[in-house]
Amino acid sequence: MGTLASLISALATGETVAALRRARTAAIAYAVAATAALCGIGFLIGAAYIWAAERYGSLPAAIGFGVGFLAVAGLILIVYQLSAGARARRRARRRSADMKAIGITAALAVLPALLKGKGGLGAILGPAVALAAYAIYRENVKPDADDKDAGEAD
Repeated sequence: MGTLASLISALATGETVAALRRARTAAIAYAVAATAALCGIGFLIGAAYIWAAERYGSLPAAIGFGVGFLAVAGLILIVYQLSAGARARRRARRRSADMKAIGITAALAVLPALLKGKGGLGAILGPAVALAAYAIYRENVKPDADDKDAGEAD
């Protein structure tokens, strides 16, 4: 059994090292490609500026490029702010799902120990009944805002 475990761990470790090596190589390749692309974009912007400077003059071309880049920056910030709410909701849903999974896992891990203990089934049923009663109570109680609206309608 020990040799099988060491063989599996060696295989997993080897796979992990190989995956990390592939990821590092890919990251380097993408970084070099991104650097080359940024240089190309910079030269294209420079060429566009030279063309605009010859056609309209240096000062109007510089002002036009400055206003253009400020407009692009403003649009990027507006889009980022508009999508911030959606990102926050997505993170909250993911966090909620993770917490539920952790809670269920913890409950399932503790369940055998609770069943073997002195309290046994009572240690599990007591809190479960209390939670069910609280859920029924919350479902049947009206919120305060509804009570105020109902009193004004009478």
